[in-house]
Amino acid sequence: MTLTVGLSVNPQEPDWLELAREAERVGVDSIWMPEFWAYDAFTPLAAIAARTQRVCLATGIAQLGARTPAMLAMSAMSLQHISAGRFVLGIGASGPQVMEGWHGTEFSRPVRRTRETIEIIRMIAAGERLSYSGEVYRLPLPGSEGVAIRSRAEPCLIPIYIAALGPANLALTGELADGWIGNSFFTESADAFFAPLGAAARQAGRSLSDLDLVVAVSLEFTEDIEAAGRRHADGYAFTFGAMGSRGSNFYNNAFARQGFGDDVAEVQRLWAEGDRTAAAARVPIEIGLGTNLIGPPDVVRERLRAYRDCGVTTLRVSLVGDDLRERVAALGILVDLVKDANVTD
Repeated sequence: MTLTVGLSVNPQEPDWLELAREAERVGVDSIWMPEFWAYDAFTPLAAIAARTQRVCLATGIAQLGARTPAMLAMSAMSLQHISAGRFVLGIGASGPQVMEGWHGTEFSRPVRRTRETIEIIRMIAAGERLSYSGEVYRLPLPGSEGVAIRSRAEPCLIPIYIAALGPANLALTGELADGWIGNSFFTESADAFFAPLGAAARQAGRSLSDLDLVVAVSLEFTEDIEAAGRRHADGYAFTFGAMGSRGSNFYNNAFARQGFGDDVAEVQRLWAEGDRTAAAARVPIEIGLGTNLIGPPDVVRERLRAYRDCGVTTLRVSLVGDDLRERVAALGILVDLVKDANVTD
């Protein structure tokens, strides 16, 4: 099993375009563009595509429901054309707070919507005439003047990765997707994700090794591991408290399945009551340390081996700090450490 390095680049950060160019130069394998309620994921990747030659470019993630499946396919095919075949479409259902509050679209049947979106995108990208009868999407729209249309763009292959945390979405990913985009991940409890992924993959006639298994981490080289771990743990208070409601928080559910149910419930309660300081302090430091790459290079190297050994194939890394030179230097060290970690002991 070989581990590769992906870099998460945010256009809100300083020098983001130059960082992308430097990331390719030092040997990063892929660049991932987020999408939430700031910039879209596709436009910045087009700018990066024009300034790079080798690195893979991925949305991490494009939100389902924000675009029709056909529009998503058009954007993906555009990036695939612009980048000369370097594009990966990462998609995710997001959550009701974002979809209903920001996009004004109903958050319903997310797993079914994901399945149908993938099937429609693959039809369009393959150059098929678009006639589809699903439970969420029916094309052409029945009773309308719409007609079945074939894309005028050249057919192309669009690798599709799914961001999934819940069991049903993990099963869909194992069945249909080219890759999995994960977070809330501990190497010690990897089976909480890989077991449903692998079972669905085998049922579909393939194996877990057919998927690129992508896990998000933050990277911080430091000698003060405890202080850094505490800072990263504090940041999870927003995730547990604000990224969902009491009845619907996919991140909290994922951590609960890995043994942190009481902790995340208490953090969510404190956050809802307005005590943000107490909520941050209540997040166990083990969460900050266990879901990130924190420490001096020798410690990070061992963590990389743990990710490799449990089956992760891509680490999607977020960097700490604003100084471009320091971030590029950290990336260079990480790339070398990954090469070392990939050497079988």
